[in-house]
Amino acid sequence: MITRSNALAALAADTFDVVVVGGGITGAGVALDAATRGYSVALVERSDYASGTSSRSSKLVHGGLRYLQNFDLGLVREALLERQINVKLAPHLVKPLPLVVAAFEGQRPDRLTGVGLNLYDVMSVERLRSRRPGRGGGPAVKEAHGALAIADLDGDGLADWSPDRHRVIPGEEVVERLPALAGRNPTSGYLFYDCQTDDARLVLTVLQEAERFGAVCCNGLEVTDLLDAGGRSSGVHVTDVVSGAAFAVRAQSVVNATGVWADRLRPEELHDEAEVPVIRPSRGTHLTLRHDQLPLVSGAIIPAGGGRSIFALPWLGGTLIGTTDNEVEPSEDPHSLDHVAPQPEDIAYLLDATNAYFGTSLAPADLAGAFAGVRPLISTGDPKKSVDISRKAELYETSSGMITITGGKLTTWRRMAKLAVDRLVEREARDAPCRTHEIPLGQAVGLDEMAQVEGVPEAAYAQLAGRYGHVAHEVLRIATERGEFAQPVVASDDPARPRPPDLLAEVVHAARHEQARTVGDALLRRTRLGLTAARDVAAPEGVTARRVAVAMARELGWDAARTETEAQAFLVEAAREGIVAG
Repeated sequence: MITRSNALAALAADTFDVVVVGGGITGAGVALDAATRGYSVALVERSDYASGTSSRSSKLVHGGLRYLQNFDLGLVREALLERQINVKLAPHLVKPLPLVVAAFEGQRPDRLTGVGLNLYDVMSVERLRSRRPGRGGGPAVKEAHGALAIADLDGDGLADWSPDRHRVIPGEEVVERLPALAGRNPTSGYLFYDCQTDDARLVLTVLQEAERFGAVCCNGLEVTDLLDAGGRSSGVHVTDVVSGAAFAVRAQSVVNATGVWADRLRPEELHDEAEVPVIRPSRGTHLTLRHDQLPLVSGAIIPAGGGRSIFALPWLGGTLIGTTDNEVEPSEDPHSLDHVAPQPEDIAYLLDATNAYFGTSLAPADLAGAFAGVRPLISTGDPKKSVDISRKAELYETSSGMITITGGKLTTWRRMAKLAVDRLVEREARDAPCRTHEIPLGQAVGLDEMAQVEGVPEAAYAQLAGRYGHVAHEVLRIATERGEFAQPVVASDDPARPRPPDLLAEVVHAARHEQARTVGDALLRRTRLGLTAARDVAAPEGVTARRVAVAMARELGWDAARTETEAQAFLVEAAREGIVAG
């Protein structure tokens, strides 16, 4: 990405076709979609990219099997199609994930679950399945865990992907995929496929692609109001949260893509004119564990209290458990949603379900990390309906011309962006069709293509390839600049607890090339150590936080006092985020 100083200069000097407010996955998608249709685009984010909902998801790119229970077939079908497109555009970042629904005590898998999985199969890119080899399709390649990659079928130069149909697997295979279940002797289970990603990295990749098409993106800019010209929006007033400087970003159109904060920008327009239902934030809590505490090769669907199910997923070398779905009580504090910490009752809910299912006795003190986020759900006005029913995207245009897009889910980011930009194209009568379904997001890299750098742990290479794709070459180049850059961020002398392979070179790369401004930016969103190794990075002694701050200081020009201030600021942020539970 361009440097923040260059972005600030361009935003203050130029006039744009579109300014996008919000640097989460929806805003990033709008910037990419508009830029690829020929619009000049500015994007401003109040805090850091993906710092809201978009870094706090379940990391799944999926159809949403549970929405079949509500007969929301349209939402599931749309999400399954978008799942396919995401894998196609970013195969290094969005990867097939096998999931298991296990059965115990001699029972066969639940028949109703099988009916739902049959429906899931039917809606999962049936068009591609019908063109598999032997039916006029091209050659197929069998990938790990049974997911099927098919050669380019639609002539766009990208390999198409389709999962195998679900199937029943014996108890032995259930244990192979879910070693943590060995003590319960499962009888059999259903095996099906969805996909998984690093949500924050997906946002950054989309933003980088938008920049490649000319978009100018800048974090740390808070929008205070719209610019008006004859009653129509002509840009936004912003304040730089770093310097305190205020200036205008001029643009012909404004897109509000701030998610759960959407009704904070001109709320009187949204609620009085567009009659927008109240956005009801729903808190989702997740827990992380080391792999040895709950070893999984595939994901597991776990029954939980209240008739719900939760996930236990392998993620970044550990295990991710989630999620809860609890309505957040309204607050008069405009910053009440800026730092949403996991609540003790949510942690207990997830651990109770996990312990009951796997026969473990995990406690909050065992957790590697915890995090919570809020989803922007649209209230239906019906108190009998669960807050998690309305996951559809909602688009509103008000008298100022501002377009607001909210709701939706991580998987459907591209469809939401298309919805917003289609409205711009329609009202301007442009001939500018959407292209994002055919534009790759980054470029994958093979392990055999990556240079071996002295000091870099072997485990780091696969993680770098999955996180950065071809940009991993640049991270490895940085690792050669200084010996410590090739070392993991988290130091450990305990052979029983190997260090996470995230490199100090990634911190430098984040500050140099990804507009990371704080230690939290580097640990919570550029790497994910704040989630997977929270006890290490947020230790009161501040050893890791200080190490990261020193690496960033060289890039950002901090003196010794500022470096120490930034390290301490992260410890405060970590406490507010509640990443260390128990």
